[in-house]
Amino acid sequence: MPKSRIRKKADYTPPPSKQAASIKLTNRSWVAPVMLAMFIIGLAWIVVFYVTDGSLPIDSLGNWNIVVGFGFIAAGFGVSTQWK
Repeated sequence: MPKSRIRKKADYTPPPSKQAASIKLTNRSWVAPVMLAMFIIGLAWIVVFYVTDGSLPIDSLGNWNIVVGFGFIAAGFGVSTQWK
């Protein structure tokens, strides 16, 4: 029976070394204060609306003041996605 050919493996060559990629870090120190401010403004808006029986903060909006308050809170959650 004939012998099978022996396959010669190629020598291992490691991949070229990557140089350290410079990571661009941006200053995100504004995120936490803005996020907390949005939460507090939204909560205060809703509390003031309920405490004043709907006459404040903006009387002409009526029950839409609740939507505005929750809008501020939602904006706070939107800003929180930028926090690293």
